[in-house]
Amino acid sequence: MIVLSFDFGTKKIGIAIGECITYSTRILKTISNKKNYITDIKEIINYWKPKKIIVGFPLNVYGKKQKITKKVEKFSSKLLKKFKIPIILHDERFTTIEAKNLLFTKGGKKELTKNKINSTSAQIILKSWFYEKFNEKYKK
Repeated sequence: MIVLSFDFGTKKIGIAIGECITYSTRILKTISNKKNYITDIKEIINYWKPKKIIVGFPLNVYGKKQKITKKVEKFSSKLLKKFKIPIILHDERFTTIEAKNLLFTKGGKKELTKNKINSTSAQIILKSWFYEKFNEKYKK
C-alpha cells in the first residue's frame, strides 16, 4: 500500500512517499505553499494513487497545540475533502531538527536548503509512522 506524507509549512510543503509492506520511504519533493498547491498535490496523488496520507502534526515540546497546528488541521481537512483519502495526523516533534542533522551529516552546510529540509522532514514523519505501525503489529 502506497502512503504519502506531508510536512506542512507556511511557505513550503515537504512531501515523501512510502510503501507499507517494505516500510521503505523516499523523498518526493517540496512544493510552494501558495494558493494553487492543491494542483501540485493532485498531480502527485494521480500519479502515485496513495491509500493513506500522513500529515505531520505540530505539537510543542509538552504535546500541546501551537499556532501552526490549526493551519495543519485546516490543510488536512482540505485534503480529505478534495481527495477522499484517509488522513492520519502524526506527531512531528523534532523532525526539522532531525532533518537538519541528517542533511548536515550527509553533505555539510550546503545541504541545508529549505526544500531538502522540508522533504526530509516529511520522510522522517513517514518513517516514524511506519515504526509505530510496525511496533503495534508485533505487540499483539
